[in-house]
Amino acid sequence: MASSSSPVHKVVSALAARTQFGHIMRRARLGDTRFVVERRGEPQVVIMGIKDFLQTVAPEHKVLRAIRRSAAKNGAARLPSRDIEREIRAYRRERTL
Repeated sequence: MASSSSPVHKVVSALAARTQFGHIMRRARLGDTRFVVERRGEPQVVIMGIKDFLQTVAPEHKVLRAIRRSAAKNGAARLPSRDIEREIRAYRRERTL
């Protein structure tokens, strides 16, 4: 989000959201703007930037944050997908035995 103040809420019609979707996405991503999309005067959905969403609706749990930091510190965050898949298969084999 661009600033620490609370986000601005803009109400737009479904038609405006459809015809100006790229512009709305850009403003939601770059700024502190959330868009409430209405159809026939009834709110239907909210469009907000992913950073805003992660901070307010789905914040990262402390445990996940600690795991992520640890993985970055010991280099595990840079493992290739093939190595990750190999580790998962080995773990699953151990569990079934």
